[in-house]
Amino acid sequence: MKKPVISIVTICFNSASTVEETIKSVLGQDYPYIDYVMIDGGSTDGTVDIINRYAERLGYFCSEPDEGISDAFNKGVKRAKGDIVCIINSDDILLPGALKSVAEHYEEGVDIYRGNVIIRNKETGFAGRDIPSMKFPLMPFFVNVDHQGTFVSLDAHRRWGYYDTNFRYMMDHDFLARCYQGGARFKYVPVDVAEFRLGGVSVATIPQKRYDLEHIVLNNGGGPLLAKFCYWYFYSFDCIKRIIIKFFGINFLKRLHYKKV
Repeated sequence: MKKPVISIVTICFNSASTVEETIKSVLGQDYPYIDYVMIDGGSTDGTVDIINRYAERLGYFCSEPDEGISDAFNKGVKRAKGDIVCIINSDDILLPGALKSVAEHYEEGVDIYRGNVIIRNKETGFAGRDIPSMKFPLMPFFVNVDHQGTFVSLDAHRRWGYYDTNFRYMMDHDFLARCYQGGARFKYVPVDVAEFRLGGVSVATIPQKRYDLEHIVLNNGGGPLLAKFCYWYFYSFDCIKRIIIKFFGINFLKRLHYKKV
């Protein structure tokens, strides 16, 4: 069986407190065929100095202003030289043995591989396992995206494009929905491959995500009324979640959604 070259893309901006742990989690993998791409948005806090310590082991590195997360994702993917590519942000980590496990499930003709992601909140001590969704219907209800556990073939990017730069929060969901609606072949890898630390854009409010929620529907063939219904569904659901958090706490809500580690 062919051993694929796996590209890991890490985007960062002023991530001096977390980026080295991310880098070590990638470069410490027990898999030899790694292409590591780092895209920095022009950090001023010492992030670049940390990255430069590992420059000889990177396939590509640049530090310059970008136009947002989607733009940074696209820069990294377009520089990737592997057979498949995964995005691990600068406050997340790749778990030991992850790339070896993904490589063992590699086969020609698969467009997207999806592994489990551990969701962790260091402030509350919560940890749960997110099992990835393998279908992305027009209405994005009850879908687990987790790009940290997603490995996309470069051929899939050539066929279905890159990340929509109009999206600020849900560009990964939009991309996977586009691939699924276009007939991409998904494969589940039953292994914990990455750890996602709660925070960043993941805590954006539903009103902040309105454009993204509506355009996931619009971009995949849905009409304006369906898009508005999607937004108000998520808004209502979010109100219910806030009530649960108020009375029972955030960890109680997370335990309802994620499987126990």
